[in-house]
Amino acid sequence: MTQKQKTVRTRIIITGVLFAGLLALEHSIGVTLPGYVMLLLYLLPYGIVSYDVLGRALRNIKNGQVFDENFLMTIATFGALAIGEYAEAVAVMLFYQIGELFQSYAVGKSRESIAAMMEIVPEEAFLEEDGKLVAVDPDDVEIGQIIVVKPGDRIPLDGVVEEGESFLDTSALTGESVPRRTSEGDEVYSGCVNGSGTLRIRVTKEFDDCTVSKILEMVENATERKAKTENFITGFAKYYTPVVTVGALILALAGPLLFGGNFMAWLHRACVFLVISCPCALVISVPLGFFGGIGSASRMGVLVKGSNYIEAVAGITALVCDKTGTLTKGEFRVRSIVPSEGFTEEELLETAALAEGYSGHPIASSIREAYGSQPDLGRVEDVQETAGKGIKARIDGSIVYAGNAVWMKEMGIPLNGVEASQAGTVVFIAKDGILAGWIVIADEAKEGTASAIAAIKAAGVKKTVMLTGDAQKPAMQIASELGIDEVHAELLPGDKVAEFEKILAACAKEDARGKVAFVGDGINDAPVLGRADIGFAMGSMGSDAAIEAADVVIMDDDLGKIARSIRLARKTMAIVRENIVFALAVKALILILGALGLAGMWGAVFADVGVSVIAILNSMRALH
Repeated sequence: MTQKQKTVRTRIIITGVLFAGLLALEHSIGVTLPGYVMLLLYLLPYGIVSYDVLGRALRNIKNGQVFDENFLMTIATFGALAIGEYAEAVAVMLFYQIGELFQSYAVGKSRESIAAMMEIVPEEAFLEEDGKLVAVDPDDVEIGQIIVVKPGDRIPLDGVVEEGESFLDTSALTGESVPRRTSEGDEVYSGCVNGSGTLRIRVTKEFDDCTVSKILEMVENATERKAKTENFITGFAKYYTPVVTVGALILALAGPLLFGGNFMAWLHRACVFLVISCPCALVISVPLGFFGGIGSASRMGVLVKGSNYIEAVAGITALVCDKTGTLTKGEFRVRSIVPSEGFTEEELLETAALAEGYSGHPIASSIREAYGSQPDLGRVEDVQETAGKGIKARIDGSIVYAGNAVWMKEMGIPLNGVEASQAGTVVFIAKDGILAGWIVIADEAKEGTASAIAAIKAAGVKKTVMLTGDAQKPAMQIASELGIDEVHAELLPGDKVAEFEKILAACAKEDARGKVAFVGDGINDAPVLGRADIGFAMGSMGSDAAIEAADVVIMDDDLGKIARSIRLARKTMAIVRENIVFALAVKALILILGALGLAGMWGAVFADVGVSVIAILNSMRALH
């Protein structure tokens, strides 16, 4: 509990004791004290409990922000004091402050789940100078410098392990408690906790660009992106409060004229009307519900950039997935080598390794790995690589093409109806216009992906789609293994956005209110992530592109967290809707009863404070 909360709690206790004493005094003594004496006595607890509310009301009036709950509480209690309802005036303020304290505590608990992310920021980094460790600000460490991370310390900057071996606790980033082994040559990310071994890490990013800074920036900005429901409530309160204030004034002045009766009785009704109409339950519980949902997601390693994305995730009806690195391991392996007549397997593999020698594509890496040694690139000239198709190169004076079937056809190489003997990505090799053979390369689905897709469907997603640049046959095989409904294969990088647009249009026809999500690695798929109704970036520790492009960042490779995110978002939206319906229904009922004189100030207190407390309690369920 903060110092401010403790102060408010003390004021509430003192006011409660004084209030109880005055009620006992008023109802136990035989002599009725003069009205001005009772007013003075009740003004003491009233002043103790209400001075900050009165102060905020005055400041807001000076700033032109007249109609808020502070203003409503002030004029309602002033009215109660004016008509001699001293006990009710104190009670309204007392219970209002109890509700405010409860709200403050609830918001604090919600913030704690997100504020825990702030603890991943290390306050210092250690550099080794003359055999001694010197503590410096992480912001002062430059790229290329070697930092030393002792056992139990948090890694302050992104880098590569130069020396040492240890296990890293990545739970602050991923939500997973299982330690990850790291050793020389491995990438490590700021925010992780070093386990048992000392690590020497070469820094690869400045502090402002490292993982922990990007995450914190995203978390801090999350509250700025409001959901449509939040914006509606804000707009509703903006017009609702002045309307009910004018309504109370009309009730007090027009009531006696139109319906007769005592003016003081109608003024009492107007005060009750004002207390009932205070929109606290809505303006507090709705944002609190979204905030709780975001905090709950962050604890499981899912970073949501704003409450508007919680709302979007709850509406997902179709999920489009990138294949490589998202559904599959992205670890291509050569499965078979099929030479044409006149060529040997060794010759075909060597030619492919030479042709792919300068390429950074995972398929090229798998061919070089299968070759087993560094190819002599001095034999290679005039390399031309066409993204999504293949490579042309001059090797030992011969023109060599390496690529897919589309590339071969464009280069005029007849395939003679040749098909791969097994499912996988096929790299055809041609030498001097003749097909030399082909190499079959296959990727494997990640463990648990099939069950994750099943969980996503169970969470209410009606359609799952896979986009890939792979050939149709291997793509269909992976889709069949995983339970993917629809496959779009043999796509060039630039084709993915166009294909996604078609999927969006098709889904809109089926369900105009449904949202289409895309999940990818966040680097190559950034354009599609940006185009989707909601973009998920997977396994994105250290990926600037993912954190920038995606709306939701899942900090590890657990595809199952998408299903959990959908369920969490839908539960959050259910809680928010429950609060809106409950608060409006209760207030509407008691407003009518209050206007008719059938509900007193205690009913008004329940309609305001009671409804607020119940709504806040309901919102706190989103935290769990």
